[in-house]
Amino acid sequence: QVQLVESGGGLVQSGGSLRLSCEVSGITLDHYLVGWFRRAPGKEREGISCISGTDGSAHYVDSVKGRFTMSRDNAKNMMYLQMNSLKPEDTAVYYCAATLRSGASWDPTWYDHWGKGTQVTVSA
Repeated sequence: QVQLVESGGGLVQSGGSLRLSCEVSGITLDHYLVGWFRRAPGKEREGISCISGTDGSAHYVDSVKGRFTMSRDNAKNMMYLQMNSLKPEDTAVYYCAATLRSGASWDPTWYDHWGKGTQVTVSA
């Protein structure tokens, strides 16, 4: 059974930092495309970053570029999202996801395995 479990969310002031972790079990992350997504209140789920399983390249949506850094540790079957300079508009439930598809995309329909999410709240 595949499980993805996010942790590290919480309440932080604007300008602060958080590091999200995603522990994966039931699959070996090597060669998997992995991504982070978020759903803000009243909004659709959006992809914010991904790391290709084929060439290891990382990609970010413009709204987080320069502030967020995604990484993966295949040996530990973990992925991470370091979030700096947080803004109130980053408030959302954050999800990690994985798929064996080649390439890089944060289209949610690409992804087969999902965590249940962790809440991030950024106060003004």
